[in-house]
Amino acid sequence: MNSPQPVNNDDLFDRFLHTSLDQLLVEHQAHDPQQKVLDLFRRSADSVPAYRQFLQNHRISPNQIDSYPAFQTLPLINKANYMQAFPLPERCFGGSLLGADRIAVSSGSTGQPTFWPRSAAYELDVAVRFEQVFRDSFVADRRSTLAVVCFALGNWVGGLFTTSCCWHLARKGYPLMVATPGNNKAEIFRVVRELAPYYDQTVLLGYPPFVKDVIDAGTIEGIAWPDYSTKLVFAGEVFSEEWRELVGQRIGSTDPCFDSASLYGTADGGVLGNETPFSIAIRRWLAQHPEAARQLFGESRLPTLVQYDPHSRFFEVHEDTLVVSGENSVPLLRYHIADKGGLISYQDMWSFLKQLGIESVGDLGLPSSFQPRHLPFVYVFGRADFTVSYYGANIFPENVTVGLEQPELMQWLSGKFVLESAETTTGDKTLHVAVELLPDIEASPEMATKIAESIKIQLLRLNSEFANYTPVDRQLPQVTLHAFADPDYFPAGVKHRYSRRKPE
Repeated sequence: MNSPQPVNNDDLFDRFLHTSLDQLLVEHQAHDPQQKVLDLFRRSADSVPAYRQFLQNHRISPNQIDSYPAFQTLPLINKANYMQAFPLPERCFGGSLLGADRIAVSSGSTGQPTFWPRSAAYELDVAVRFEQVFRDSFVADRRSTLAVVCFALGNWVGGLFTTSCCWHLARKGYPLMVATPGNNKAEIFRVVRELAPYYDQTVLLGYPPFVKDVIDAGTIEGIAWPDYSTKLVFAGEVFSEEWRELVGQRIGSTDPCFDSASLYGTADGGVLGNETPFSIAIRRWLAQHPEAARQLFGESRLPTLVQYDPHSRFFEVHEDTLVVSGENSVPLLRYHIADKGGLISYQDMWSFLKQLGIESVGDLGLPSSFQPRHLPFVYVFGRADFTVSYYGANIFPENVTVGLEQPELMQWLSGKFVLESAETTTGDKTLHVAVELLPDIEASPEMATKIAESIKIQLLRLNSEFANYTPVDRQLPQVTLHAFADPDYFPAGVKHRYSRRKPE
């Protein structure tokens, strides 16, 4: 059975290639996103066997879902209750993989990798997010641009998805050369030295800590990043505005709101939203006004703040975590992505800013002529579970547990630990594991070294993202040993959490 598509693929490509970014977004805003997600629900209930069975299991008749309020009553789907509960073809339109021509794999760190098929046509919504960054931030429609993809290449979603979307922009007429050295620093430097002098600007695309490593190592090797009008595209991790400033200085950035942008993306949904000069300017202002940030986000720490197109990816909030719906070969219907965050409409954002005396984009440091796109905002703190992101790899506590539960180590350890991705004073990322000793066991440097090596071995064995994303010289975790019931990490009588963000 062939997988039915919402419209002809040739029509989708023709529309993307021959319609300006401005017109695409205007057309999207002319349609009701709630109606679009209802249409996706109806097609999925009719044509996706797994979703039809999922509804039957919950005693839901598709005919009952005849309005957006009714749609909001649908049960959430996730990896456990849907993606891992039904065979892959049955989760696709038509119950077949024949409509898809490429595959991405998300982390198998919990024991079972998840495969995400898609067709090239389904990349076009995501390509629009890249187009926003390249056109609105980098003016790449008028500047010749070398795009250097520094994400790992292979089945992981970042590298090839990014490459393909950049190719779509080049096909649309952007003067764009796409180079794909992946996360090989020597090849990145080779590409930059050979090609960057021929282009007006160079864009490095990768996970934040790895891009910083590339910039620092390249500087040591004599690459003058400012000479190439270097721009940066990030994905995968939350970073501070101080970090953006630090990295920006090293590439000669003079306009942080226009010289970098972060993407909010997942293997299952593609790129869900992107930083814009407007969202960056707001975030930078909030970084200097922590009380305002706390009022807006409910926490003093700054989340990633991006704008999104609800016509492309439709967000809801469930118990302070994000839920997304969107078209794909495996359609997402109220899919719980477990990221802690929330939504702010464009109008509500302006109302909030005006309450604080911000009357124009000029008050945020943007050029007075700048016209923000009237798109809503989504903010993301990171995973709501115990997962830690490190160089773009999702590190699960289960991975570390295996490293600790080796016979030669358990004579010293209680089994408790705390996993965190920390940042040094120079802005580099480290993977830190605080480990609890058994009572009456004395710590020693040799003990910490053995534990770190064991954790590294198991991470490399169990976690393909860690093995392929993390530079070799960053793979050994920093292990600190703590006395039994240490009040800072292992307080007695408190439910233990196996990960945490770095202290404020």
